[in-house]
Amino acid sequence: MEVMDAIKARYSVRNYAKKAIEPEKIEQILEAGRLAPTASNQQLNKHIIVTDPELIREMVDACEGQKWIATAPAILVECATGDRTMICGQSARSMDGAIAMSYMTLEAVSLGLQFCWLGWFQPEKVRRLLNIPDDYVVIAVAPIGYPDKEGHPSKKKSAEEVIAINRL
Repeated sequence: MEVMDAIKARYSVRNYAKKAIEPEKIEQILEAGRLAPTASNQQLNKHIIVTDPELIREMVDACEGQKWIATAPAILVECATGDRTMICGQSARSMDGAIAMSYMTLEAVSLGLQFCWLGWFQPEKVRRLLNIPDDYVVIAVAPIGYPDKEGHPSKKKSAEEVIAINRL
């Protein structure tokens, strides 16, 4: 699958098929995160894949009781240590985590899987549950798996509404 095809095929899934993700696919997804660019090539991210069914059930509480999370055969948790504010004013850690998650999302889609990137989780609960050291920040949580039923990408704004050339 070409990158643009994966971009167009991606959609958020909130109910997953009762099918395990093949270990080689998990390895490929994590490899995509490992290869993602980071600010000054510092590579301060950790990509945690949660596949233990009991831990996945416990993640429901850390994700504000979203029960559908327990239908996923795996949950990806992105975290990073160290941070610096780049000259542009942005957190390098947050930016690096978002880039890695994007790479892993597209790799997952290219392998027939789908994600749901969450913003509704309690970082401290995730930290305790997964033994993440205090010097790490939990950036993102994303259940991942084969969709229970086929979905479709959300409608996007037109190019004219979101693209500017030279000046806004």
